[in-house]
Amino acid sequence: MSNKTGSEELTEDRKDPIKAEQTQEQIKTKSQKDDEKFRKMTETPVGKLVVTLGIPTTISMLVTSIYNMADTAFVGTLGNSASGAIGVVFGYMAIIQAVGFMFGQGSGSIIARLLGQQKKEDASRIASTGFITALCVGLLITEASLFLLEPLLLFLGSSDTILPYAKQYCFFIALGAPFIIGCYVMNNILRFEGLAIRSMVGLVTGAVINIALDPLFIMVFKLGTAGAGMATAISQVVSFSILLSMFIRRISQSEIRPKYYTRDIREVGKIIATGFPSLIRQSLGSLGTIMLNRHAKPYGDEVIAAMSIANRVSMFLFSAGLGLGQGYQPVCSFNFGAKRYDRVRKAYFFTLKLTMAILGACAIVIFIFAPYVVKIFRDDPAVIPVGTAALRFATIVLVTQPFSVLTNMTLQSSGKALSASILATMRSGVFFIPILFLFDFLMGVRGIEMAQPVADVMTGLVSLPFIWHYLHTYAPSKKTT
Repeated sequence: MSNKTGSEELTEDRKDPIKAEQTQEQIKTKSQKDDEKFRKMTETPVGKLVVTLGIPTTISMLVTSIYNMADTAFVGTLGNSASGAIGVVFGYMAIIQAVGFMFGQGSGSIIARLLGQQKKEDASRIASTGFITALCVGLLITEASLFLLEPLLLFLGSSDTILPYAKQYCFFIALGAPFIIGCYVMNNILRFEGLAIRSMVGLVTGAVINIALDPLFIMVFKLGTAGAGMATAISQVVSFSILLSMFIRRISQSEIRPKYYTRDIREVGKIIATGFPSLIRQSLGSLGTIMLNRHAKPYGDEVIAAMSIANRVSMFLFSAGLGLGQGYQPVCSFNFGAKRYDRVRKAYFFTLKLTMAILGACAIVIFIFAPYVVKIFRDDPAVIPVGTAALRFATIVLVTQPFSVLTNMTLQSSGKALSASILATMRSGVFFIPILFLFDFLMGVRGIEMAQPVADVMTGLVSLPFIWHYLHTYAPSKKTT
């Protein structure tokens, strides 16, 4: 691939009139497409735009949750200890995802605002720097994880009976860490550019492959939890390849190319600072899972397995709302960069109302059929009651989550990193961990089941003054044309 800009290529091609004309036409076509994307993000009615971008993202989130649950379901056939291993390693995967989200949402948010200001070369510099730096961090995570695998899993909450299964599963997840991180970075960049369908194709293809490989490796080849880990790693390599091809073929406005990579620590720092709320959210979520496993551990593998199932199903439900929220993020960033604050306000309230309606409907269905849902993953009389109670507590408060999540997304997408970071500490850190200790002490297993839902309600209440201040300061209500 040539490292020359379009204008340099045009200058060199002047000796060949036909080639020069073709090059000029390509530049014109690319410029027209970029202008069309700008108009789409700043002029399309916000409701239509959020839904258009949110549907592919929601599909991606749902399919990703399905293949996460596929691991839980297929491994669940191997026993409670194997099923518990999935819950333990889920905390480790959340750490990897946290790094990917930090670089992905940090880069994507900045890129969207730069494109809103029509600064395309600056956007390519951010994309390349964020992607390459993230891959290097992913390689370091792989090396450290493989070297410290057993103590890492014990720290994550593994019991002695779960440990052998967790080691088999986690080994392949660790090998795939750079690809997993790379996928999240590229997916978020494409999504923030408004290319939600393109990002969906990469993730969904990998997820479908994972779902297909799980029964093959686990049941046919009898590879157990190692087979589930292999399926996940292979699927991530496929997704990585598909997403990277989109940047190589210049489908996106920003480009990922070595020549755009900058070693300026300030540029890397800006990406990390913008994406830091995502790192906090995901890392504290991972820490919360670790603490949950550690508190459930004294009550037996069946409690760890039950909480693992409830968490996976809850995340699947929330994916519907989170997908729409991620469809909202590029609308917020792009229009904030273009100084269309009226559209930011409209998009926030539209997404909030729609998300609450969808999650409310889902919560009612799952609350009613909770025992049958848990039974799909593990038909064990010791697991079903615990999983059912945990799932029902989670669904009762599900409609409170959009307040905190959308507020956090708004602050981060607008570059308000400090406020977003403070709010990001609430759900799984400031509230959940102390509540978990207290409720476990007071109520035992019932307290473990209730801790996260109570933390969700408190986080939703705390988010209200954050969004009130933001809307009145940066996006005040006024009549718009």
